[in-house]
Amino acid sequence: MIKILLLSDTHSYIDNDILKYVKQVDEVWHAGDIGDLEVTDTIKKLKPLRAVFGNIDDNKVRMEFPENNRFMCEGVDVWITHIGGYPNAYNIRVRDEIKLNPPKLFICGHSHILKVMPDKKLRLLHMNPGAVGKHGFHKTRTMLRFTIDGSKIDNLEVIEFNKR
Repeated sequence: MIKILLLSDTHSYIDNDILKYVKQVDEVWHAGDIGDLEVTDTIKKLKPLRAVFGNIDDNKVRMEFPENNRFMCEGVDVWITHIGGYPNAYNIRVRDEIKLNPPKLFICGHSHILKVMPDKKLRLLHMNPGAVGKHGFHKTRTMLRFTIDGSKIDNLEVIEFNKR
């Protein structure tokens, strides 16, 4: 079993409240708009990190992280990208591939809106952790924590921080 912390849209922001949760998991996944590499460097000192770049990220971030990160975590096929859309409204960049070869877990960021929903047609789970940074229109900073045990995604928790 692997315990995962999923975050997105840090926009160069990292603090001890976030790091407290980083220390409690096995891996951290970042769905883009990292901002400064100091964010990911800080996380990588504590835990393994999987990440993608987002639309605000500069060339340094884009050199370190891919636009799409698809991998197996235990028995779960995972695809992380920053701008992915939602079930029945996937972004044109991923729409054809996701229909042709759907993962079991599709993760994106970008919207700053926390949303977890099944795509019944493609038989996948969609997750967007919202935004944990302080830049953007969101009122509450959010992250997700969950486990993957074999092929089972379980123990999903929403982590909310006080209004920014």
